[in-house]
Amino acid sequence: MKKIPMRERVGALREYWYVACTSEDLKVDKPHSSTILETRLVLWRNKQGEVSVLRDRCSHRNVFLSEGKVKKNCIKCPYHGWTFDSEGNCVNVPSEGENGKPFSNRKVERFPVIEQEGLVWVWMGESKEPDPEKKPFPMPFYGVKGWKTYYMVTEFDNGVTHLAENFMDVPHTVFVHEGWFRDRTKKLVKATVERTENSVLVTYDQTEDAIGFAERLLNPKKLPLYHTDNFYMPNNTRVDYVFGNNERGFVITSTSTPVSDFKSQVYTCISYNLGILQPTAKYWLPWYTRQVIEQDVEIMANQGASLQEEEPDFKSTPADTLHLFIESLREWEESGCEGPRPKPMKREMDFWI
Repeated sequence: MKKIPMRERVGALREYWYVACTSEDLKVDKPHSSTILETRLVLWRNKQGEVSVLRDRCSHRNVFLSEGKVKKNCIKCPYHGWTFDSEGNCVNVPSEGENGKPFSNRKVERFPVIEQEGLVWVWMGESKEPDPEKKPFPMPFYGVKGWKTYYMVTEFDNGVTHLAENFMDVPHTVFVHEGWFRDRTKKLVKATVERTENSVLVTYDQTEDAIGFAERLLNPKKLPLYHTDNFYMPNNTRVDYVFGNNERGFVITSTSTPVSDFKSQVYTCISYNLGILQPTAKYWLPWYTRQVIEQDVEIMANQGASLQEEEPDFKSTPADTLHLFIESLREWEESGCEGPRPKPMKREMDFWI
């Protein structure tokens, strides 16, 4: 039985921009392959810096175009030399003439692309023109004076919904990241969870919380700490730890690209303004954040393997309110927006860490 590609069975979840790679991944005239929603893409950058994206499958004998060569902003198939321009038009079939011959009915699918803040975003929607109401997700404090940013690219063996929940989940941090990010202190945490039409916003009433590294140096003035965890459809999370009025802070923003049902490529932007620690942070912070995220890689692989053996059978408590809200938004769009849309609502939530 023919398998239905993921892009065709995720409903409205395909009508978004997804990250295919970082800007650094794309070299001039060098093809790069990336997979989104089980759809393999070939990307390349021309000498003017412009990026092109086509389906990574020659229309002739379905060879991967990414194994071919880029010349004059066209990509040539490595099998028979069929050549396609940046719009996917077949501009030359070498076997059909002394100098080859173009064929207007041998096109390869083209995808809209935007390069923004060091990331290359591809529109995966059914329509060739992107929805103007939907934009690539902005990375907070990118290029803002006083703040520094860097990206981490991580492969996870789990789906986007579970990753978004993990990135925003506080209770797991005292177990998965014990000794690294937060230890169990038996404190009561109060939070407000709000579901909008396209987001889940969590605000914590805990101004004396700590990030878990160099707290005395990071916050010598004992400024109040504001912690928020936000999810934005379809696949973006932003976790803020900000002291005072954005005077100092640490922000973790992740956009998760669905490769397949249980494979995701996550692009995490770390934005930081660490006061006295700022000059040295570039030497130790990437190492520290890599150790923490690899702990999430391990626990997400554990959950992913379990869910591939058996369908989800989750039992939830009030501490899982944000999980339920995220699932409701994604499941509704995955269904093709059938039935009533999840209603905006706000709930208070208590849990212990």
